[in-house]
Amino acid sequence: MNIIRAYDECEAITKREAKNFAYGIRLLHPPERRALSAVYALARRIDDIGDGDGTVEAKLSGLSQVRKDIDSLDDTDDPVLVAIADASVSYRLPMGAFGELIDGCEMDVHGTHYETIDELVGYCRRVAGTVGRLSLAVFGSYEREGAVALADDLGVALQLTNILRDVLEDRGNGRVYLPAADAASLGCPADLSGPPESVAALVAFECTRARSWFARGLELLPLLDRRSRACVGAMSGIYRRLLDRIEADPIAVTTGRVSLPGREKAWVAVRALSGMSS
Repeated sequence: MNIIRAYDECEAITKREAKNFAYGIRLLHPPERRALSAVYALARRIDDIGDGDGTVEAKLSGLSQVRKDIDSLDDTDDPVLVAIADASVSYRLPMGAFGELIDGCEMDVHGTHYETIDELVGYCRRVAGTVGRLSLAVFGSYEREGAVALADDLGVALQLTNILRDVLEDRGNGRVYLPAADAASLGCPADLSGPPESVAALVAFECTRARSWFARGLELLPLLDRRSRACVGAMSGIYRRLLDRIEADPIAVTTGRVSLPGREKAWVAVRALSGMSS
């Protein structure tokens, strides 16, 4: 498999599948953009297996196969794996992060229930903080003091926002991520089966938590170069604006999926590249 063709395939996957991630990585120079497209493409493959329609056994088998694939990158003609193999050498990717991401997807496959916010944060670090750490390696900032912890924090913020956005869809699929202890404290059933107003109260409470994680995670930005800072600023800016919308009308997530129009995402990306606050 030609490396250029492999990266082209990863960029096509990212352009087709990434709804918010692509707005950030398009601000990078081509080599870094290609590397992060490879990271996204493999992360997407892992996520799609966990979220697929197969049996529990089939999903776990699929995730196990990806673990094996990652361990044998020197013997593959799979375009995504070829690109990852090249990026792992060029950018010294912390490949163990993909294993942690698989761990997080296995948690979804086995069943989704979190009693406390600490348990949920642990999950968020596996499925989102890992991608942050891989991105740091591409940015060339992995070794900077404090950067890894801050990337993890920002990943938690982004994943919590995803969870709040997808409350209705996840509940329909039998998944409830919001902590049962928080729900109980607000009089909301742990399975979110209560009236929309009680679910909205829980969502509003968790919005405050997500905003605190953003405050910590965004301390990462000064540790990045201008292009990398613009990339992270664009992605985090899009999610913060999404969080703003959810927080302003939390009951909306009980009736549909809250989203931002493409033109607003593009505006955030342009602002980030210009160095302006988004």
